[in-house]
Amino acid sequence: MSALTAFGLFAVTAMLVCYALENRSPWFILAFAASCALGSAYGFLQGAWPFGLVEAVWSIVALRRWRSARA
Repeated sequence: MSALTAFGLFAVTAMLVCYALENRSPWFILAFAASCALGSAYGFLQGAWPFGLVEAVWSIVALRRWRSARA
């Protein structure tokens, strides 16, 4: 397994875990946003720019949800 593949696996696994735990704390929403940003970086690094773009949008959406959840 290459380092890039391991990075992608980590990013997607973190997204899944944080998404599953979102109801427990707004901090998991923030962690989900960070995981989406990592997933976006992975997408761009591997050359799948549509995936990278969609993950970047998800990261922004999750940041907005985190801000709302904290209020």
